Amino acid sequence: MYAIVDIETTGGYAASNAITEVAIVLHDGNREIRRYESLVRPGMNIPRYVQALTGISDDMVAGAPCFEEIASLVYDWLKDAVFVAHNVNFDYSFLKHQLKDCGFELDSKKLCTVRLSRKTFPGAPSYSLGNICQYLGITIPNRHRAGGDADATVRLFEQILKAGGLEHIRGMLKGNSREQYLPINLPAGQLDQLPMVPGVYYFHDQKGKVIYVGKAKNLRHRVTSHFSNNKPGRQKQEFLRNIYSISHETTGTELMAFLLECIEIKRLWPAYNRSLKRFEPSYGLYIYEDRNGYSRLIVEKRRRQLQPVYTFSLLLEGQTLLRKLVKEFRLCPKLCFIQRDNDSCIGLTAGECDGACEHKEPPQAYNERVAAAVGALVKSLPSFTLMDDGRHPEEKSCILIEQGRIYGMGYLPADAAIRDAEELKGYLTRYPENDYMRGLIYQYAERWPRKRISWP
Repeated sequence: MYAIVDIETTGGYAASNAITEVAIVLHDGNREIRRYESLVRPGMNIPRYVQALTGISDDMVAGAPCFEEIASLVYDWLKDAVFVAHNVNFDYSFLKHQLKDCGFELDSKKLCTVRLSRKTFPGAPSYSLGNICQYLGITIPNRHRAGGDADATVRLFEQILKAGGLEHIRGMLKGNSREQYLPINLPAGQLDQLPMVPGVYYFHDQKGKVIYVGKAKNLRHRVTSHFSNNKPGRQKQEFLRNIYSISHETTGTELMAFLLECIEIKRLWPAYNRSLKRFEPSYGLYIYEDRNGYSRLIVEKRRRQLQPVYTFSLLLEGQTLLRKLVKEFRLCPKLCFIQRDNDSCIGLTAGECDGACEHKEPPQAYNERVAAAVGALVKSLPSFTLMDDGRHPEEKSCILIEQGRIYGMGYLPADAAIRDAEELKGYLTRYPENDYMRGLIYQYAERWPRKRISWP
């Protein structure tokens, strides 16, 4: 049995909107068996633009039952039937959400007449309900009302069956079919073409623009997981409606997928990515010369126009490092902004400062120690390569860290003999980096020390 459904609502997503009208037509695949149709009191005002579209006003629904009053009946009609609708996930998400609020768990197989129409009538100019019905000569006398649109969907469904669509219906209702839950505009074949390997995937809108970037250990499984639930919130529903195609790039390892995701989100700035967009190293260690000729070290928030000696996620991390340099190289706490008051220099009092803060030590001598401190810091920063699996057995992947910064990553032949880091660079692509990406690499290197090759 098929339950061919149409609803009218106060808005485009179930979590913050409500049903104003519902129509259900039970159909056995040959003919209509019975139908149910009712206005529904939504418990909220109907927006004016919705009233203009549907003709359903607040006055019309004032005396109608609320959904809770008809929930048991609606559930009984739907629970043992295949749920059929034009853009099925929209209608299904509303009814599932409102039924759940009333204590009923709807878990039906679904058929989308948009997807069925594409398969059965390829080449139609459009598959919206109004346009496909016009293409097939189906009239809709009561457009944008639940009963009228449900009747049109019934006629469309019957034409699909007459045109040999039963084979497509059987395919869609198979247990492993993706047709029941995929976004309305996404061809199922694109999901089947995704490999089951690590990589980065891109969701594109109707114009081909990237609207979301994600990373995966298994591309096909991860992309499928986006569509395996039909959350009723606005963001999820809007997101699904805007997905028209998928592209991907495979990577040798999950780590490289993580890194490439960070890079691509910053490069493409997709509309539906939230995390990683604004991640930047928060603090930097800077060196500059004051008007008296003394080199000054300072840890402060990142400045776009200046290049830091090193960057830190946390202020405390930077201050701890700077204190260590001050102690090891007899630098002045005041000139390094560790001591910011007007009292006497604590380093001078403790015999750990040579008086640069009071001009007792000439700038040249002091600056040589500052340069030595910075040089020691840079020298202490690690330089190493992570060698790992490639995208296929004939290659291996490589990530190069040079003096604490990510130089780049790429792939080289599995039998390549690399003698030094400079030779390796010819195989790599340079990428921008940040503390988050660096942290991922350091954690991975610590976890898998055998994959790390240190360079002098």
